[in-house]
Amino acid sequence: MTKKKSKQTRIDSLQAYYPFIYYGLIFFMLVVLGIMATQSGINGDESFQVDYSKKLIDYYSGKNDDAEFIEKGQMHLYGGMFDLITGLVNNALGYDEFDRAYHSVRHIFVAIFGMLAIFFTGLWARAIAGWRAAILAALMMFLSPRFFGHSLINPKDIPFAAGFAMSLYFMTVYFKDLPRANYKAMAGIAGGMAIALATRAGGLLIPAYLFLFTGIHFLTNYGFKGLKTHLKVGFIHLGYAFGIAVMGYFLGILFWPAALAEPFTYPFKALSEFSKFGTNLRVLFMGENIMSDDIPWYYGLSWIGKTLPLFTLIGILGAIAFCIEIMKKYRGVGFDLALFASFFPVIYIMLRESALHDGWRHLIFIYAGIVTASAVFYVYLEGILEKKKTWKYVLWGGLGLLMLESSIFIIRNSAYPYVYFNPVAGGVKSIFGYYETDYWGISTKQAIDWLEEKGHISPTMEDTVVIGTTFYYPVDRLTRKRFNGKVKTVYVRFNQRYQKAWDFGIFPSRFIRSGHLLAGAWPNSKTVKAFTADHIPILAIEEDQYKHTFIGEKSIDQRDFATAVENFGKEVQRHPDNEQAWLGLANSYVKIEQPDKAIEAATQALRIAPRTESALYFLGVGHFLKGELDIAMQIFQETLRVNDDLAIAYYYLAVIFKERKELELAVKHGKEAIRKEPRFKQAYMLVADIYLDMKDYERAERFRRAAAKFDDVIK
Repeated sequence: MTKKKSKQTRIDSLQAYYPFIYYGLIFFMLVVLGIMATQSGINGDESFQVDYSKKLIDYYSGKNDDAEFIEKGQMHLYGGMFDLITGLVNNALGYDEFDRAYHSVRHIFVAIFGMLAIFFTGLWARAIAGWRAAILAALMMFLSPRFFGHSLINPKDIPFAAGFAMSLYFMTVYFKDLPRANYKAMAGIAGGMAIALATRAGGLLIPAYLFLFTGIHFLTNYGFKGLKTHLKVGFIHLGYAFGIAVMGYFLGILFWPAALAEPFTYPFKALSEFSKFGTNLRVLFMGENIMSDDIPWYYGLSWIGKTLPLFTLIGILGAIAFCIEIMKKYRGVGFDLALFASFFPVIYIMLRESALHDGWRHLIFIYAGIVTASAVFYVYLEGILEKKKTWKYVLWGGLGLLMLESSIFIIRNSAYPYVYFNPVAGGVKSIFGYYETDYWGISTKQAIDWLEEKGHISPTMEDTVVIGTTFYYPVDRLTRKRFNGKVKTVYVRFNQRYQKAWDFGIFPSRFIRSGHLLAGAWPNSKTVKAFTADHIPILAIEEDQYKHTFIGEKSIDQRDFATAVENFGKEVQRHPDNEQAWLGLANSYVKIEQPDKAIEAATQALRIAPRTESALYFLGVGHFLKGELDIAMQIFQETLRVNDDLAIAYYYLAVIFKERKELELAVKHGKEAIRKEPRFKQAYMLVADIYLDMKDYERAERFRRAAAKFDDVIK
């Protein structure tokens, strides 16, 4: 008896320390996140938010109180809390966007919101299953590389996730205390909703959850008979929910000028826009470059499954498998709410076929629910194994090893931990060329630091160094003031990177086509430094010392094809893996009607960067010039499978079908060329000629008149 009491006393004594352990961990995590946030690169999307920040300050300071002046781009669809707060702090400190400290301030605030998400997730788990679940949940959040990485750099999705976690924690407490009104919990729900809504319109989900679970809580306690016997209680609960929703709503729109202008309608309009995600981007998914409005229904699920750390993936699967037993043990709506909050948004997006950009960052707010449910599952499992010490040690030892795997990734890739893929996906190595890695270009900071370290750029240099990059904003803001204006940044598309002259090129993998990556031709021989995640390249710095490809491109513009061929030839001798030089050669040979050489050059380009539409196009034109129309037709059709917006490919197919006397198909493809490029004069003329062949003189004349309106001819 004495031994049992002694053992129980030790357990109770240890439990008394759990709150101190929890709050100590939270403080430690905040310090780590804060320090690392100051060392992070700039998110490639921050240009829009920095502009929004300036406009918000003007609006709230009275310099421009017209909400419409903000409505450029899509930032007006977002609440402005984060950008207003960080803008005011930076103004007070005297920083502008060309100071590195300006962005450090923004990232520190991101880290604070990330820590709030971790903090409230832990408390949510505690409200369900006690302090052990709280400590475990906090560790799981902190040691999740994707969440950790976003908590350094993501000023939209992380504050939104923090508001969501806060609301759902207080919602759990609120329902526990019903029918007694817990006003602190009610204020907490409203506060979390305000933070979420002041970030994005998706905060409107919180009152929807509140009303839904108010109904579930009522039916659980009183049944359908309660609609008669406890109707007054039901109305009181609905009144509480309505009051919370109204308070959260109006607090949230205080930071949202467009919503203040239309307080009863605008947030709902914005929510509708978000379900469509008006900005359409090309994304890399399962080895295909597809548009974000054309992603398959399982896009989000695939990303989640491949990027959750294994301790969370196993935990949420276990929570689903044992959900009935867990609900019986931990009564109340906390665990139910965690599961619902984990899956409802994903299912909703799949059913609505909503667009997503760059993985599941728009869904990162569900992670608090996933982690809460997972932590509760592990604590529940520990209880089952209470009398089986060996298995209990296996449980915590296994969890420790899984956490070690993710921790090692964070430490090794501390500059950009958000590029993590779990062992089930095969890690970063297995997804290279199939999924995006550094889609925000965070690694551009490391590239700039390396260029300075090696003496390629410095604040005291006399000559100006030009950097070409696909991520203009972060590179420009990190160099312009720091190097006293001696570093000039120019934006270039990767597939047109030699259209402008530059000394060094900074190119993350984000805008490189899958075929190019999978062919193993990037980084190329012009690369002077590559940055990696787990030994897989995510950014390359190229040096363009002789600028042969740039000169060749300019020579084509000037129709000096001899000079173009000479310079492209010199480039491919030095760098035979430069696909742009081979494309330039193919283009030049097409222009001077040397189809065999054009075909050879285009074939070399395709060897380096398979399924590149421009290489396919030049290959098709080469065969067309040789009169090999069947081969040309197959190649142009393949070109359109890669990029169905290429008007010139439709044009050549129309020409081929006209030659083959397949006039209906010729008209169809000619009109498609016009639809893709309404100013394509040659296409109008071609369709007119086809109608003449069809003896449809009225339509032929109509297209000839249309062609006469345009001076420019696409060549």
